[in-house]
Amino acid sequence: MRALISVSDKRGIVEFATALKNMGWEIIATGGTMKILREAGLDIINISDVTGFPEICDGRVKTLHPKVHGGLLGRRDMESHLAQLKENGIEFIDMVCVNLYPFEATIAKENVTMEDAVENIDIGGPSMLRSAAKNFKDVTVVCDPDDYEVILEEIANEGNTTPATRLKLSAKAYTHTAEYDSHIATYMRKQAGLDEKLFLNFDIVQTLRYGENPHQKAAFYRAQKEVPYSVAFARQLGGKELSYNNIQDANAALNIVREFSEPFCVGLKHMNPCGAAVGRDLKEAWSHAYEADKVSIYGGIVAMNRPLTAEVAAMMKPIFLEIVMAPKFEPEALEVLASKKNLRLLEVNMEGESEIAKQYVGVNGGLLVQDADLHIKPIEESMCVTERKPDAAELKDMNFGWKIVKHVKSNAICVVKNGMTLGVGAGQMNRVGSAEIALRQARDAGYKDGLVLASDGFLPFDDTVELASRFGVTAIVQPGGSIRDEDAIRKANEKGITMLFTGMRHFKH
Repeated sequence: MRALISVSDKRGIVEFATALKNMGWEIIATGGTMKILREAGLDIINISDVTGFPEICDGRVKTLHPKVHGGLLGRRDMESHLAQLKENGIEFIDMVCVNLYPFEATIAKENVTMEDAVENIDIGGPSMLRSAAKNFKDVTVVCDPDDYEVILEEIANEGNTTPATRLKLSAKAYTHTAEYDSHIATYMRKQAGLDEKLFLNFDIVQTLRYGENPHQKAAFYRAQKEVPYSVAFARQLGGKELSYNNIQDANAALNIVREFSEPFCVGLKHMNPCGAAVGRDLKEAWSHAYEADKVSIYGGIVAMNRPLTAEVAAMMKPIFLEIVMAPKFEPEALEVLASKKNLRLLEVNMEGESEIAKQYVGVNGGLLVQDADLHIKPIEESMCVTERKPDAAELKDMNFGWKIVKHVKSNAICVVKNGMTLGVGAGQMNRVGSAEIALRQARDAGYKDGLVLASDGFLPFDDTVELASRFGVTAIVQPGGSIRDEDAIRKANEKGITMLFTGMRHFKH
């Protein structure tokens, strides 16, 4: 039995090759791999001794040879293949152990040149993997060091790998080469200014019990590069397995948390914030977020941007929650929540800036792709379009409300005061309907004056301004841009309301 080994990732390769040698296998190797194995005292065959041809072009050409690919692709069950291999002095190769030049790692380096990138495009490696994978009936193909142990165990017990294992390894090899080629294609198309294709590479995190509803199958995948504020890379410290809806809600909550640097807490239900607040510390932020809507938070999700303390954990404990997320959980906080066996506790990395990410939304027969809405304009007095200018407290609340309404389903209206939400109107078919929901919620909570209203889109008529004035709103922040902006401004002046136009909308469908 013969194995050809040529790896960029040298992890565990000496031990793997040694075990094969001890079981009677011959080892063929190339370049750097051969050097490492020989230094370990192994008797290794140089690839050039197999092909009868030296490595040329700085190693670009070394395994692209009939004596390699004939040995891999020749079928053991076909007399014509056997005769042709014998006639040409080609011996079978029973295993290929190959992993590829680090192309993705190369292009991730700062200021990488195209020349460096191109030199790290592997040609021979993918070719050998594909040849071995095609002939999986007789050839074992290995591209992942994590598979060494299983392979060695089967050879030791069975004399060779099992057909089922060879099939799995073949599928894994084709996945590996497809993924590798997609990285190269994406990079080269970017250099050439092409966007006619889209390749996505995600790895499975878990198969979910079901999707949005029990009759829908679902799975959870994550990108290959870790990013902050990601439930995909969160560390679960307790509770049940996450569900499809949990993951959607958790992601929505983390997107809101990302907007704030001061102590902040948000309660979320069905991807809309039901209560959110900033505070001098986490205790105050949580207290105000909970007070904002004690009813809707039942069975909801809570996210915060400060480590969860035992004191705040004790305040949360009596409330039925699905998930609590924080950058860190103090040991005492975990002890407090330990009795809630089903409560999911997620420790989430909230350090660092996110790159401009892409959002993908499936439609029937297609996929929508857009830049994630990561930017938001700070609210400044210079945006004021009314006679009355905002005071410092109103300006502060407009900044807060603007950050929250960005994450509410359109049509979206938020009513806020003193750094906390008082009412949220989400997903209504007209904006005045959303406003009425939010304003009545604020009034029912006992707030009747000095309120700030934020709208994710422009106010198409003056009716929302009129309604807001009757509920005690003194300041409005909205994008502007309606052909009837002057009507809204006129009504605001009539009611003594200060109004700011941001010039940037934040629809969330």
